[in-house]
Amino acid sequence: MGLLKGKTVIITGASRGIGKGIAITLAENGANIAFTYSQSVESADKLVNEIKDLGVICKAYKSNAASYDESQILVESILKDFETFDVLINNAGITRDNLLMRMSEDDFDKVIEINLKSVFNMVKACQRVFLKKHSGSIINISSIVGIKGNAGQSNYAASKAGIIGFSKSIALELGSRNIRSNVVAPGFIQTEMTDQLSEEIVNKWIEGIPLKRGGKTKDVANLCLFLSSDLSSFITGQVINVDGGMLT
Repeated sequence: MGLLKGKTVIITGASRGIGKGIAITLAENGANIAFTYSQSVESADKLVNEIKDLGVICKAYKSNAASYDESQILVESILKDFETFDVLINNAGITRDNLLMRMSEDDFDKVIEINLKSVFNMVKACQRVFLKKHSGSIINISSIVGIKGNAGQSNYAASKAGIIGFSKSIALELGSRNIRSNVVAPGFIQTEMTDQLSEEIVNKWIEGIPLKRGGKTKDVANLCLFLSSDLSSFITGQVINVDGGMLT
């Protein structure tokens, strides 16, 4: 059935884009999927049906990961429906790009809240289950922008850099209990969002990528599959780029 047969995975923000690709790939490898979405019930229901067709259990939960209380309620609901879980993938995120001189306080706060505080909320809510099981894999989706920065994305870069520091600290805290914490840092990945960019902008990105192409959601999902599985049982505290060599 696959590398993750019998495992249950929580994925935040999985109704589209990278999160959706991760959910499908992990389900194809036997994982039961509990995922969150923020707005589109139609997209969430469509993904649930697609994943169920793969022969695994799947349920969608409308939840705001940036809310501490909602995250606690979410995890309790997942435990009632699935009894336990083995992997947490924090993928929920937004952008509100602008130069610092034009960036509002709300634009900064909202990105930090949804991208970074959500990771704290979900890890905090899930860790007691992992501690009780004496096992677990936490995978936090950052970005190469959190490593190198990017003009016009100071809020986004700060949130993604914060995820890296948080994840490394959690790896040190929880490693003795066989709980792993790693970071996936995608580069230019082709999604519904990038499909809206002009050909000129896309070509400019690709020029800086040694592999001379944008990544696919499957490229990120395959790494998450590895980190979710027992194949990566001795890997924790790491930041792994999926960027076609952009930061080489």
